[in-house]
Amino acid sequence: MQNNYFTENMKLADIITANYSLVLMLPRFNIALGFGEKSVKEICEKNGISARFFLLVCNVYTFDHYQTNKSSFTDMEMLVPYLAASHRYYMQERLPHIEHHLDKIIDKTDEKYGTILKSFFTNYKNEVAEHFTYEENVVFPYLNKLEEGVLNKKYTIKEFSATHSNIEDKLNDLIQIIFKYLPKNVCSNESIELIFDIMQLSNDLKKHQLIEDKILIPYVAHLEKRL
Repeated sequence: MQNNYFTENMKLADIITANYSLVLMLPRFNIALGFGEKSVKEICEKNGISARFFLLVCNVYTFDHYQTNKSSFTDMEMLVPYLAASHRYYMQERLPHIEHHLDKIIDKTDEKYGTILKSFFTNYKNEVAEHFTYEENVVFPYLNKLEEGVLNKKYTIKEFSATHSNIEDKLNDLIQIIFKYLPKNVCSNESIELIFDIMQLSNDLKKHQLIEDKILIPYVAHLEKRL
């Protein structure tokens, strides 16, 4: 296995075992569990997925020092659908799930503390939604036009790159608030479960940003330069 990175001949089960976090990524490719001993190539062919792109995401997601280059940017048709599916996952599943746990804790705290928690999380959720909306309304259509051979000289990916924020940072602030100021009457199991959910989301968002930094931005820059 060259450079110890994942390859298409590896069993998908072995890749998931090597990095259990990748199981969160499978639904974004519409890959269901129960793939037996099949290789990445076999699974991707069965699901009509580019194995090159699937492995690119898996490798960026797993190996911190994995670097992309021009040869990485083939079979990129799934980039936008994948990123859009990630956005839906965060907004429709993970954030509502965390908010549900947070509301249960808020119901058991004093009004002042509950208001702070609710306001903090609501502002964060709105910030994430705004971040994703910009990408979906500006960056993704811009990329689609570039792939069609149309260059918009009034915009470049540098504008996105310069303002690309770490949307997971405030989750760490929320964890610190819960660590330091959560009233003692709140069930510790509920609060610990909430913290683990937030940590998992924070880690996944970091990987999401890494994919945008290492795949989306360089790919768009490559297309700009080519045009």
